[in-house]
Amino acid sequence: MKRYNIALLAGDGTGEEVTNEAVKVIKAVGVKYSADFNFEPALIGGCAYDVYKTPLPEETLNLAKKSDAVLLGAVGDWKYDKLPPEVRPERALLGIRKELNLFANLRPAIVYPELTKLSPLKEENVAGTDIMIIRELTGDVYFGTPKGIEIKDGERFGYNNMCYSESEIKRIAHCAFKVAMQRKKKVCSVDKANVLDVSRLWREVVAQVSKEYPEVELTNMYVDNAAMQIIRAPKQFDVILTGNIFGDILSDEASMLSGSLGLLPSASLSDKNPAMYEPIHGSAPDLKGKNIVNPIATILSAAMMLKYSFNLEDEYNTIVNAVRKALKEGYRTQDIMSEGMTLTSTDKMGDIIKNYILN
Repeated sequence: MKRYNIALLAGDGTGEEVTNEAVKVIKAVGVKYSADFNFEPALIGGCAYDVYKTPLPEETLNLAKKSDAVLLGAVGDWKYDKLPPEVRPERALLGIRKELNLFANLRPAIVYPELTKLSPLKEENVAGTDIMIIRELTGDVYFGTPKGIEIKDGERFGYNNMCYSESEIKRIAHCAFKVAMQRKKKVCSVDKANVLDVSRLWREVVAQVSKEYPEVELTNMYVDNAAMQIIRAPKQFDVILTGNIFGDILSDEASMLSGSLGLLPSASLSDKNPAMYEPIHGSAPDLKGKNIVNPIATILSAAMMLKYSFNLEDEYNTIVNAVRKALKEGYRTQDIMSEGMTLTSTDKMGDIIKNYILN
């Protein structure tokens, strides 16, 4: 029996509640397919600050680096809002992404047939939407230097730099084209090349990389137009490739096509370190302990771990099918509840999905 060692970073707020359900489901997969999934917990975010006075302790980082993959819940709580920026819970996310070199963020935005009525858009516009947004995660304005706030001409002056090297663009482009080869073979590269020099380099390098994937159709789109098109006609997209800040904004926009952040997972991949998997939603500290949050995004994030880190395609499909069966049978957490459906708690949803896997 093969053993997979997973760093379990539940984090803050409802992070523990949703990761508990993901662990439950993964353990069920282990029983079904005779695999040993070993989860080792560690602190990250505000809870880590409470103990170590840092949101990303060395103990947590070392565990992540020696594991086969990392499963993260969420970080953040309003009670930490007055902390200095360098020790806020959110700094842990930037820190672990940088330390693990998690340069590729994969965020699927899928509208399930059973939930099209929940979308804020017309059913006919979103039905069948299946977008994969691939966001570069370790460059751009979040990491560009120099940066800071200083006094200039008698007033405060803030600055951040949008920076990308050719090699950084190449590696994320290769990732996008490889993913597209497994899908509909379409990549839309999103930039602001009509204004930004860094985007002009981005577009040139992506075009060069595309020559290595002649089967994949490459198109380009300015980010402002892309934001409009995702709402106007989302089904035109297959794979969207973009930089860090544009991807941050567009992926959150696309996530709402499904009607709830509680449905959508993400994977952050590295070319040399363990990958990290997490739901795209936040920690929802106001809902902590109420057993009402939707665990599906975290469960599907764990499923992506099986696919992208462990190459367990059948096991991945088993989880996805179990989630879809739960939705088809009418089970709903509070965020996706509608008339005629069965209101389900966080742990009950995990049990339902687990049982569909085992039975």
